[in-house]
Amino acid sequence: MREFAGYRHGVNLGGWLSQADGTTEEYFNTFITEDDIRAIAQMGMDHVRLPVDYNWIETDDGEVIEAGYRHIDDCVRWCRAAGLNLLIDLHKAFGYTFDPLEVNADREIFFHDERLQARFYALWRRIAKRYAAHDFVAFELLNEVISPSVVKAWNAIANRAIAAIRELAPRAWVVVGGVCYNNVKSVPLLDPPADDRVVYNFHCYEPMIFTHQKAYWVENMPRDLEVVYPDDLERYKALSKQLSFDLAGAIEGQPVTALGPDFFEALFAPAIEAAGRNDAPLYCGEYGVIDQAPVDSALRWLKDINAVFERHGIGRALWNYKRKDFGLVDPHYDGAREQLIDIIR
Repeated sequence: MREFAGYRHGVNLGGWLSQADGTTEEYFNTFITEDDIRAIAQMGMDHVRLPVDYNWIETDDGEVIEAGYRHIDDCVRWCRAAGLNLLIDLHKAFGYTFDPLEVNADREIFFHDERLQARFYALWRRIAKRYAAHDFVAFELLNEVISPSVVKAWNAIANRAIAAIRELAPRAWVVVGGVCYNNVKSVPLLDPPADDRVVYNFHCYEPMIFTHQKAYWVENMPRDLEVVYPDDLERYKALSKQLSFDLAGAIEGQPVTALGPDFFEALFAPAIEAAGRNDAPLYCGEYGVIDQAPVDSALRWLKDINAVFERHGIGRALWNYKRKDFGLVDPHYDGAREQLIDIIR
């Protein structure tokens, strides 16, 4: 299986230009700065994944918001100076969001509405044109397609988006993930890559009942349950039945009896096989443990999953550098940060 060169060890910059907790220029100018990018490079990372919501770079009428692009421009400049690669991830598109906090959003209309898709292709042409000259910048089409019923439609849309990008950035890496929140089990459902610069992407927070314990945004998640890692697999399965299968069902059907590296080996095996068969690099754009979990358990989980990433040459980006309930540099990890960094780099 080919590797996603230059994107082996990274972190996400969630909460800045996506799912932001502020809306002022002061917020955007201070949440992530060049000092943060330097710090990430000093940790031994080779890239950052930059989630971007469409509404910070274009209006609902499709007009450019130059102030939003200037923040991306800053990140490009800072990454170049620090020797980091950059993955620009379209976290939300006009007409589509994965965000569970947007409770009234239609999760499928985008995949059946040609007008919304035309906006999507136009936005990607604009992004590609602006950053095509930077060979250290890659593009991720869309974050976490949810519905399993749109597999065929999403493959067609992704291929058209890749073609649009190729008009302006013929050799840029393009990252595409599958359905069910980029579940690793959906990788084999992706079309064969359009060319040799397409990367298969997945996210991994398995078991969700551990990595997202007490998460207020996860429907039916118990708010008072402490889950350790590792623990009995059957207990995880029983607890996971409280959550939606699309979100937490990957724990089912694995040919293992205990949590540990063998669990991730089994979980990733179909994706690794599909990537190898189609000669595509494999990348995990998000993985991590919520700050409600015991730190020692989080470190054990991170050690196990990273061992499997390393064994198979799978690039990855930790969620998250700062805040959003997963922050690497937040107080939760003050006593274990160096140990955590040693595990992920």
